[in-house]
Amino acid sequence: MSENKPVRRRRADADRSRTAILTAAVALLDEHPDASLERIAEAADVARQTVYAHFSSRGVLLDAVLDQLTTETLRAIDALDLDEGPALTTVLRLIDVAWRAFEQHPLLLHVPQTVTDDGRHDPVTERLERLIRRGQRAGEITRDLPAPWLVTALTALGHAAGASVAAGRLTTTTAHRTLHTTLTRLLQPT
Repeated sequence: MSENKPVRRRRADADRSRTAILTAAVALLDEHPDASLERIAEAADVARQTVYAHFSSRGVLLDAVLDQLTTETLRAIDALDLDEGPALTTVLRLIDVAWRAFEQHPLLLHVPQTVTDDGRHDPVTERLERLIRRGQRAGEITRDLPAPWLVTALTALGHAAGASVAAGRLTTTTAHRTLHTTLTRLLQPT
């Protein structure tokens, strides 16, 4: 039994280090999207080698950060109960959850589009498509356009709103309000 204690302790230490690195990376990258691994190590209060032991490159660390933020956003989306209430209202609430992620984590506004096309959207798009189909069956969402196309359009418009904020063309408040108006017009039956 005593032989397992050092292994468990090392694993617990490694888990704490990894958590500290991710927490520091989220905070630092939100403020400085181009922060180096050295700066992240300093913010996590670990050695640079410790960062490399967990994340072989900045890209690997960024992927882990995005995975963590995606998981947090999915938890918030799942708390909405997508099967209840008017579908259009629920779509807008789902968009609000995603938008809050942008507001809380400005890093997401600076992630290259190619990074976000890696399947992280899949769980969100699946939930969104299920919700849109429910709204179409109930006559609350237009049936003139296929559900997969509406999901694609909603996702693209969300990214366009985020890009407008990142480029300084719109404030987050104006972009959010404009996104709501645009999505409502797109989804409402004619």
